[in-house]
Amino acid sequence: MVLFSDRVDAGRQLAERLEYLRGTDTIVLGLPRGGVPVAAEVARVLGAPLDVIVVRKLGVPFQPELAMGAIGEGGVRELNPDILTMASISEDELATVERRERGILDARVAELRKGRERIDVRGRTVVIVDDGIATGATARAAGDVARLHGAERVILAVPVASAESLFDLSGFDELVCVHVPRRLVAVGNHYIDFAATTDDEVTALLDAAARRIRTGRHAGGSGLDRDVEIPVGSVVLEGHLYLPENAPAVVVFAHGSGSSRHSPRNQFVADVLHRAGLGTLLLDLLTPGEESDRANVFDVGLLAGRLAAATEWLLDRPDTRSCRIGYFGASTGAGAALWAAADDRLAAIVSRGGRPDLAGDRLPEVTAPTLLIVGGADPGVLDLNRRARTRMRCRNRLAVIEGATHLFEEPGALATAANLASDWFVSYLLAAPDSSETGESAGLVGVAGGDDATELRAQPESDVQH
Repeated sequence: MVLFSDRVDAGRQLAERLEYLRGTDTIVLGLPRGGVPVAAEVARVLGAPLDVIVVRKLGVPFQPELAMGAIGEGGVRELNPDILTMASISEDELATVERRERGILDARVAELRKGRERIDVRGRTVVIVDDGIATGATARAAGDVARLHGAERVILAVPVASAESLFDLSGFDELVCVHVPRRLVAVGNHYIDFAATTDDEVTALLDAAARRIRTGRHAGGSGLDRDVEIPVGSVVLEGHLYLPENAPAVVVFAHGSGSSRHSPRNQFVADVLHRAGLGTLLLDLLTPGEESDRANVFDVGLLAGRLAAATEWLLDRPDTRSCRIGYFGASTGAGAALWAAADDRLAAIVSRGGRPDLAGDRLPEVTAPTLLIVGGADPGVLDLNRRARTRMRCRNRLAVIEGATHLFEEPGALATAANLASDWFVSYLLAAPDSSETGESAGLVGVAGGDDATELRAQPESDVQH
């Protein structure tokens, strides 16, 4: 039944069906949250601008997952008469649900539009993208919103949808769908990875897309922003390299199991580092075929060897050979980063929710200043990080983000982690280290231990600033 490895893969397959739109005056609008990673990949392949179109499902009071309608920006409301009748929904019940959802919609618009103007769709072709359609109520509302704002042509594009919902979606100029199952039980059943998308991740994807359009995928001069292939022995690793003009440093990302260079979390952190003037290499350490063998995912020696080879590749390039190199590792990727960091050419390391214990006997050999970021509500990993620090001889700090779990999905948690990482890399890759200031500008409060045995605590940021 599964057709897509994740939303990025779904977006790539969907973009193949929309290739004819490349080079036209087209705007891609993603339905937040889950539709935006799909839309971001469609927009990237088509070279089109990306924006969000905000709508809210009106769920049946006693079965919220069942949509009786939807609302959107501009006062648009779309109702499903069959569901309303079947569920015997009264006018008062409908009004109560709509009032609650309208408040959420207005707050979501304010959050996602912060610092970013809505892209004008007047007279243009609009492609509305979601990660899948069950009832179609949200998609209909999105189409109405696009028409309300003056779109000339409105296309609905989704990876998977039920046949019934597509039959009822007559208000679009075109419907594009990769797969229409005979019976759709749940959209998520057609994905291997269908993890929830956060507002932070949506913001990161929108920022990255805006930068791509603004710069034409090039940062000017010798800067660049493109996919790369890195030969390592008998395999070729895929990555994405971003370099500002005259890049002084590059941070190499080593993600954990179940993630990839397309991960919205990784892209969010990378965008924060870009704003600080840092280059990044987002890298898949395993090929798609290798990832299917779970033993490879936890083969830290293999991953570390690949990471070291990618570092050599950077140091052999004319535009990066003089750069200082840092590693950003998450989960098992952090273990690989620390294993590979027993190399005096590394200037700084940051681990987010990492497994430094997986570096084993290599830990005492790490010389680069290391920041370990762990969620306060991730007790098992927090204990592993505390134990690992007792074996580390390099300068290191442990930052605990209060209330955050392993994936830092709580509001403001990922932004806090990204800003902590940015401050650490700026201090050790872009400027001379200053032990009295490193990390404190990112909201760290409270200190335990001496200067080289510091454990700091941070509150998640209420306002995402990156």
